[in-house]
Amino acid sequence: MALLKGRVALVTGSTSGIGLALARRLADAGAHLVLNGLASAAEAEALCDHFAQQHGDRPEFAPCDLRDYRQIEQMIAGLNRRHGALDILVNNAGIQHVSPIAEFSPQIWQDMLAVNLSASFHTIRTALPAMRERGWGRIINMASISGLRGRAGKAGYNATKHGLIGLTKSVALETAPTAITCNAICPGWVHTPLVQKQIDALATREGLDNDAATQRLIGLRQPSGRFVTVEQIAELAVFFCSPAAAEVRGVAWAMDGGTTAQ
Repeated sequence: MALLKGRVALVTGSTSGIGLALARRLADAGAHLVLNGLASAAEAEALCDHFAQQHGDRPEFAPCDLRDYRQIEQMIAGLNRRHGALDILVNNAGIQHVSPIAEFSPQIWQDMLAVNLSASFHTIRTALPAMRERGWGRIINMASISGLRGRAGKAGYNATKHGLIGLTKSVALETAPTAITCNAICPGWVHTPLVQKQIDALATREGLDNDAATQRLIGLRQPSGRFVTVEQIAELAVFFCSPAAAEVRGVAWAMDGGTTAQ
């Protein structure tokens, strides 16, 4: 029997990247998915069709502006009405912006606070009561090693990811006597299209092939010399949902090729 058969999982920001990989892996493990993210109605329909073909179960798509707590309340309330409770909540949606603090856009700062931190507060706040009634739950917050250390130019990202780890620990303590756990995943450098653009630019500038440029770039960041993959992150999320992780509570689990070990 699939590990998560019969479980309902909401993954925010699951139309691409890490969130999509997480959703696919949870579906592989038998969960019924609720997808969320930036997608048109047609794109959402096509994504749900693809999931149905690949996994035999058609997910739901929950459009929601995560900057608006009222929309979050409505989304969670609707899911609770249909399913009784969410079993798995993955807060993955996030915004990245790099800028010196003196030039940091106030609006981008507000949006980063809303999406990277406040949205997780509100999804947990509204989903947790029904989880308590059901007597089981898994809350997974997608943080970052930027929540464990600082970096110039990343005031917004550092602040929100540090805050998300603090939220994770607080919720983990509140739910410690129960069968509900709350944990955070802290990836290091993940191979994304944006990172590939940096590799391509370096390769062009230095006359390197892709492999050499990749090693040059990642060697500056991760001691292992390898990227973290979205599949590895997704496997860790499934582990958090397994019986083996029933007493893993409040961790900020670094998956970073040794970066934070330095």
